[in-house]
Amino acid sequence: MPPYLSREEYFTAWSQWHGGTDPRSSPVVRGWLTLAHTLARPLAGLSPLVVTLVGLLVAAAAVGPAAAGGAWLLLAGALVGASGLLDSLDGALAIAGGRASRRGFVLDSAVDRLTEVAYAAAFWVAGAPGWLAVVFGALCWFPDYLRARAGQAGVEETGAISVWERPARVAVAGMSLVGAGVASVVGLHGLVVVLGAAAGAVLGAVGSIQLAVQLRRALG
Repeated sequence: MPPYLSREEYFTAWSQWHGGTDPRSSPVVRGWLTLAHTLARPLAGLSPLVVTLVGLLVAAAAVGPAAAGGAWLLLAGALVGASGLLDSLDGALAIAGGRASRRGFVLDSAVDRLTEVAYAAAFWVAGAPGWLAVVFGALCWFPDYLRARAGQAGVEETGAISVWERPARVAVAGMSLVGAGVASVVGLHGLVVVLGAAAGAVLGAVGSIQLAVQLRRALG
C-alpha cells in the first residue's frame, strides 16, 4: 500500500483532482477536509468504495425519520451529517491513501448527487413545499454541473470555492433538520424546515452566480 499522504500533500492532491481548486482558501472546506484526513488515517486499509456506498445508504436512511417528524427529525439531521462525513472520508481514503482513480472519482461524484437528492427528499417529507425542495436539490447539483461542463470545454481551473460547496450543503440540511427536531417541541418544526430549505436555495443561487462569473472569465 502506498504511504499515507500528509495533510498538506493531501490538500495538493485533492486540488489536482478538483480542477485546481485550493481547499486552503476556505476555512470551512479546509477544516472539513482536515477532519476527514485525520479520521481516514487509522482506517487506511478500508475500501473507499465501501465507504462511498455506505454514505449513500446513510443519506437515504435520513428520509424515513424526516417523514416521521417530531423528535425523529434529530435522527434525520444526524444521518445527513454522517453521510457528509462519510463522503469526505472516502475521498481521503482514496486520495491520501494513494488509491484515487478516474473511475472512483466519477462514481463518488455520482453518489454525491444522489445523496443530495436524499437531502431534498428529507426536506420535502419533513414539511417543505415540493417546489422549494426541488429548487434546493437543483441548486445542489447546478454548481457541479457548471464545473463539469467547463472542464469538458477545456477549462483546467474550474473555479474557486464558493459559499455552496459540499460541506455547506451538508451543514444546511443536517442543521435544519436537527433544528426542526428541537423546534417540534413547540410545534415550529415546519417553519424551521422551510427556512432551512430556503436558506439552502439562497446560498445555492449565490454560489452558482459566484461560480458562473469565475467560469465566464476563464471561458473568455
